[in-house]
Amino acid sequence: MQHRDRVVLEKIVQEINISDEMIGNVDLKEFLADEKLKRAVSMTIINIGEMIKLISDDLRAKYPEVPWKDAAGMRDITAHKYQTLRMEDVFSSATSDFPALKKQIQSILEKED
Repeated sequence: MQHRDRVVLEKIVQEINISDEMIGNVDLKEFLADEKLKRAVSMTIINIGEMIKLISDDLRAKYPEVPWKDAAGMRDITAHKYQTLRMEDVFSSATSDFPALKKQIQSILEKED
């Protein structure tokens, strides 16, 4: 694995950890009522999507089971369609998709060590 890919993957894991810390035990109703939290988690989605776009094509091809394109696509939706973005989707991404993505990335980091 290229050094750059390793650094990017580690930063993605850090962003997921930040999102986890921000959300904590907040449920969907509390999330929807907290404008600062919604915006902060949305920014985390944007950051992760941007970083995924930096990962080499070789690494993406080697691990096709990782939803690289979906994560990058969610970034685009979050960044460019903010006024129509469903915050329920943001919450779902952060609480369901991020943990799975984190496990996949940690597995890659271990395999490539």
